Parts: sequence; C-alpha cells; structure tokens
Amino acid sequence: MLNLWQRSLFLTTIFFSLGIQAAWGETADADRSVQILVQSPTPVLEGIIPITGVKANPTEKGVEIILQTSKGEQLQITNSSTGNNFIADIPNAQLRLPKGDSFTFLSEKPLAGITEITVTNFDAKTVRVTVVGEKSLPVVELFDGDEGLIFGVTSTATATQPQPEKPASETPTAQQDTPIELVVTGEQDGYRVPNTTTGTKTDTPLRDIPQSIQVVPQQVLRDQQVTRIEDALRNVAGVNQTFNFGPLSFYSIRGFDVTETNLLRDGLIDTLAGQVSELSSIERVEVLKGPASVLFGLGNPGGSINLVSKRPLRDPFYAVDATIGSYSFYRGAVDLSGPLNDSKTALYRLNLAYRNSGSFVDFFNGESLNISPVVSIALGEKTNLTLEAEYIRTRDTIASGIPVIGSVLPNPNGKVSRTLNLTEPSDTFEQTIFRLGYRLDHKFDENWSINNAFTFAFRDLFQRRTDSNGLEPDNRTWRRSASEGSSENRNYAMTTNLIGKFSTGSIQHQLLFGFDLNRFDNFNPAINEFEAESIDIFNPVYGQPRGTKVPSSFAVRQQTNSLGIYLQDQVALTDNLKFLLGGRFDFIDRKYEDLISNTESSGTDSAFSPRIGIVYQPIPAISLYTSYTSSFTPPGGSYFFGVDSSFKPERGNQYEVGVKADLNDRLSATLSLFDLTRTNVTTEDPNRPNFSIQVGEQNSRGVELNLAGEVLPGWNIFAGYAYIDARVTKDNTLTPGSRLSNSANHSFNLWTSYEIQKGDLQGLGAGIGLFFVGDRVDFNNTYTVPSYFRTDASIFYKRDQFRVALNFKNLFDVDYFESSLGNRVYYGQPFTVQGTVSWQF
Repeated sequence: MLNLWQRSLFLTTIFFSLGIQAAWGETADADRSVQILVQSPTPVLEGIIPITGVKANPTEKGVEIILQTSKGEQLQITNSSTGNNFIADIPNAQLRLPKGDSFTFLSEKPLAGITEITVTNFDAKTVRVTVVGEKSLPVVELFDGDEGLIFGVTSTATATQPQPEKPASETPTAQQDTPIELVVTGEQDGYRVPNTTTGTKTDTPLRDIPQSIQVVPQQVLRDQQVTRIEDALRNVAGVNQTFNFGPLSFYSIRGFDVTETNLLRDGLIDTLAGQVSELSSIERVEVLKGPASVLFGLGNPGGSINLVSKRPLRDPFYAVDATIGSYSFYRGAVDLSGPLNDSKTALYRLNLAYRNSGSFVDFFNGESLNISPVVSIALGEKTNLTLEAEYIRTRDTIASGIPVIGSVLPNPNGKVSRTLNLTEPSDTFEQTIFRLGYRLDHKFDENWSINNAFTFAFRDLFQRRTDSNGLEPDNRTWRRSASEGSSENRNYAMTTNLIGKFSTGSIQHQLLFGFDLNRFDNFNPAINEFEAESIDIFNPVYGQPRGTKVPSSFAVRQQTNSLGIYLQDQVALTDNLKFLLGGRFDFIDRKYEDLISNTESSGTDSAFSPRIGIVYQPIPAISLYTSYTSSFTPPGGSYFFGVDSSFKPERGNQYEVGVKADLNDRLSATLSLFDLTRTNVTTEDPNRPNFSIQVGEQNSRGVELNLAGEVLPGWNIFAGYAYIDARVTKDNTLTPGSRLSNSANHSFNLWTSYEIQKGDLQGLGAGIGLFFVGDRVDFNNTYTVPSYFRTDASIFYKRDQFRVALNFKNLFDVDYFESSLGNRVYYGQPFTVQGTVSWQF
C-alpha cells in the first residue's frame, strides 16, 4: 500500500496532467482514414510554390502520396528524419486549395507498419511531409512525376523482405520515374529519441513505458564532442560521479552506487563497460532510472546504464574525425559502413579511434586504441545474424586526488595545488579488453519473433600504483604504500527472448518470455606490496626508491553464475490505457577462493522481482504513469569477499509516478517523482567487532524533470533537473538521517544549440552548456564537498560533408571538486579547448 507521501505524489501528477489536458483541449476526431483539414488562409509569399492538392494512390508495394503542382522539379527537399519518423521539409512551398485556402492532409494507418502520413504547412514557407512507422523508420522513395512530387511509401511487410533485382532493361511505371533521392534508411538524428528497448527489451515508445528513461543521443555526443562516458552522463539528471582516480570513473543514480552489474552493453550485463572511456563505437547512452532486476537481474536499485553500439548501414558511409586540444590532447577516429555485396544482404561497420592525452594533473596522461568491427548478414527473408568484436588497449598513469585538508578544509600550511599528484610518475594502469559476440534475430511472422544474443568479454589488467594512507599531524606529510600486480576478468552473457503480439478480444498484448545466463570470473593472483616513502604535499619529491616488500595479503579467485527467467506482458486495454506486468526469478551460485589462506567458501541466492506499471493517455500527447519496480543484489555484489553465506540479498523497491508529454512531434518532456528504498544493507554488528549484520536501510526520494528535442528548426535543447534526498534510515555506524555520500540534493544540466538554416551563413551554429551540481558529503558525513556551476560552449560550421567545431569546457575556469573518496577529493578539469575537423563521404 502506498504511504501518505507516495499518494500525494500520485495525486500531484494527476492534477498536473489534467491541467495540461484542459489547456490543450479536446483532440480531433481520428476515425477517418484520410482527412483534409481547412485552416485560415494566409497570403502566399513571393517565390513560394503552391501545392494545390494531395492524392493517395495504392501501389503494389504500398501507397504513393502525390503533391500536386506544376513546378515539382523546382521543389527543394530537406530530410530531417528522426526515430521512427520519416520527415521531409520542402522550404519553398505552401499547401493551397484551388480557392486559396491552406489545408492539412492526414491518412491514418494506411499500410501495415505505418501509423500515419501527414502533409502540412510547417510554417508560412515550408511544407512538411511526415511518415510515422510503427516500429522502425519507414522506407520512402521520392519521384518526380507529371502531376508533381511523389513520395512512394513501402509497407513494412514488403520493406523487410529482400526484393529481387529488376533486369537492367526494366523501367518504372509512368508515375514512378527515376528516383531523385535514395531510400531513407539512415540512423536516428536529433536530440529526441522516441523509442528504446532498454525499458522493456522490446522496441517501445518512451511515452508507453511507466518508468523514467533518459537517452543521450548521437547528436548530443557529437555537438559536445563527448568521447568519455563520464561526460555523456553529465547530461543525465540524477546521475553523479562518485569518484575518479584517473582511468576509471564511478557513478551513482538517484543516490545509489552503480555497480558493475548495472552496466549494460546492448542490453546485456557487461561488467567491463564502465572501464572503457572511449565512445567511438557507441551510438547513444541510455539510462534507466530505478530498479531493473526484472529485466537484467542482479544490480543495485538506483538504475542501469546501457551503451548502445553503432550498427551497420545499408548505404555507404565514411567519416573521419581529427581533434586537437588543451593539455596535449590528440584524437583521431574513423567510422566506415556500408554493404559488402550488391544485394545488401551483408553489411559492415568498422570504428577505429586512437587518443593520446595529457592533463592538468601533474604527470597524469594516457593513450587508448579502439578497434570495433561489426558484420550483419541476412540469412534469409526472416533471419539476420550480427557478428561483432572489439579490441581496446589503454595505458594511463594514475591521478590520486588531493588531501581534503588543504582543499575543502583549511590547512595551516596553506592551500594545496590542484595539480598535485600523490602517486609516482612511474605508476601505470594498463589494460587490454577483448569482446566477441553475436545476435541472431528470426521472425516467424508479422507478430512473433525470437532473438538470441551472446557476448564474451575478457580483460587483462596490470597496475603499478602508489596508494594514499592519510595525512600526518603536521598537516603536510602524506603517508603512502605501494603495490604491483595483475588481474584477469572473464565475463559471459547470453539472453534469449521470444516476443509475440496477439489479442484477447479487444485487448492487445505484446508478450516477452526469456531467460539469460551470466558468468563473472575474476582472478587476482598475489599482489606485491611494498613500503613507500611519505611525501610532502607542499614540496613533493618523486622517484624515491620503494622500501621493503610486504607479504601479500590479497590473492583471490571468484566466480558468480546467474540464471534469470522472466515474463512480461505489455497490455493495451484501450488505445489510451496500457499496463505493464512483469516478473522474474533469479538463481545465483557463487564461489570464493582465498589463495593466501588456501580456503574456499560458496553461497547460493534466489529471488523473485515483480514489476507493474500503468500508463493513461488522456490525449495522445500526454502520458500519465505510475509504477512499482524492484531489484535485488547478492550480498557483496557480483563478487564477494568471504561474505557470510547466510546473508540475504539486498532488496530495492521503488514507487514512481510521472508525466510524459510530447510538446510537439520533435520535443518531449518527462516529470517523475519517486520513492526508492534499499533494505538488507550490511552494517557493523555492535555485539561482535569486525562482523556485520543486515539491518541497514537507505531511502532516496525526489523529483526529476527532463526536456529534449527541437524547439524550432535549428534550435535544439537537452536539459534536466533533479532533486534527490538520499539518506540513511537505519544503520549501526552512521546516524539515521545522514546523507548518502556523493549524492547532490540539487543538480541541473542544460545544453542548447542553434544552427542557421538558410542563407549565406547556413550551417554556422553555436551551443552553450550549463551544469550545476549541489553540495555533497563524504561517506562518514565528516565534510561537505561544495557545489559548483560549470559553463561549456561550442561554435561549429557544417557545409555538405564537412564540419569544423571548437568546444570550450569550463569556459570561466571555475575551481570545483567533481567527487570525493575518503580523505581525498578530485578537482574537475579547468578551462580547456578542443578543435575538431570532420569529413563524411
């Protein structure tokens, strides 16, 4: 039963949405398959071509939409397709009836897989043609006919089947002359992504999912010149960086830490996804807020991060990027794609990237090499196989952070330099990661399909590091120790999903039944430990020899195996009332070997995770939703270090209500309110020193608001705000009411850009980003990390296939702390400039 606070959230959302409904008014009658809606006439501007009628004629493949005009060859066409929407703008035309009135053409569900076709006056001198696909971007061809401009729309049932090639002598019919534009099968473009698979494992509109999901699309990554995961997540409200010691970054979502099992690659758990900073092979970053165990199994309740890979394209695509920036930043990237044969049944994509960079931190630098090939093969009309691999090699030094005393807190000896590094110049963090996987998709018919995916990831890691042990009473001598060792990680993940659509009477169902298997192997042989000389934080002297070797206290081998079986039903009771019902059983066994003491321990866990959600759409543009979701995490996470086998899994339970609004066909917003509780948290046993008991509890509640899309032609926005109150509610060590570490009460992000659409300066644009993170506390609530406000900016120019851009980060060179770890804090980067030249052909 919902408590008083949760019920108030629900009522607030209902009243908020009813207000929007009242403001928008009643929707138009949508019963007619084709409508022509007359509007108030406006004068035709000089130089604008009138389109005097719109006709829809059936064809063998689908339907053709004819824009009737005597000057069809003079029409200018600009493609701006996004998501499942084919969008073509004609910037020198107006729809006009013979008597002079303007009008809108609308055809609803004209073909299998096509939701609607509209032709409308977008503004006083632009006609917009929109074809909305039910599940994917429609296939549309353009022809110049005797009556005017023709849009040939192909039925999905026809488009998805390979067509036999026509003899060279065969020509199109009279109304299907030589195409003047290629078939539109490009990738999604824009700041708004309407569909995702992260929230349901089926391709579902975001507006139909009763949970908050935020997608950072390719265009945002490109406009900000994002190459690292942490910079992409800066755009997601409610995500904070917990700490960053250099090559690795860690995060929290809605106040709770993101563990390795909260990281996904194309919907499969990939515990190494967060270990890689380069995004050259990533199309977009999707963040599912709240528990996700019903879909992906073990994981913390804050949320999951899914990295969606770039896929092969049907048409040739070649892109080259070169970037030079502050602190000796150099990066080059190549993106190649296209067909491998004439019939386009075999496609490929190859992404390569190399980076060599320095930093504002003393002797902190690194380099990385990424090679990511993908091949997609049509094995038949209904079966497709995708093979992919990835090779990553990185070599980085390590950034230690700086002491709290002398940065956040005063030091009688003065302020510590933000460039200080407490490690040694010879310290290194080297890793090689190799991924190999496949995905097999098969359609039984239009309603039933099955897919199977598998991935194997291997990492070989070597690190030589100097560790920080704290400050002496003189407030200038920093104690250190040293270590050196290697480790290996092997991760296996496989999933199989059966997806079917059917109806029971008037009720529509989309059923998902599946199972997944995961294995996480971690091998840490004996780590060599050494004594190390202390260092003066105000006058550091590096290169001092290491001291006596200390007997290793850590050498382990760990293995976790998990099996999950899940069932989900997306139920549409009516067109505007939908339910999401799901449940999952998980079975886990774990084995832990201590190679120092030659002992072994093991444990098994099982859990059931339910999920239920409701979506009500009073008008098509508004979705009201409420949901309950749950999660479970084995004690100690996916790896456990001698954890008591009697411990129960940690549980997470979230109540969420919200509103999703399509402000227009290219701009959407989400408002969500949530109450998230984590139970069975381990805490110190007051009766047995050095032992733990599971009586801890933590709670996070708050509000999130997201806005993404195109405000006006050329003007894009991507923004978010989060208020999160994450606190300890039960604990034997921390005081109930204490804030959770590195979680800001308030955070805000805004990125907006504008590109000139016409004239001599067409292609010139600029962007500005504002990022605010409120104050945070350390784990023991002993000090506060101050808030910060950072400003980014960009200026760019695009002409045909050429693009040049300058990106400015921390434009006003603000001193700020990005995260903390114990007795150290980590500075954010100062003012930096990066220039990028891109060429597509």
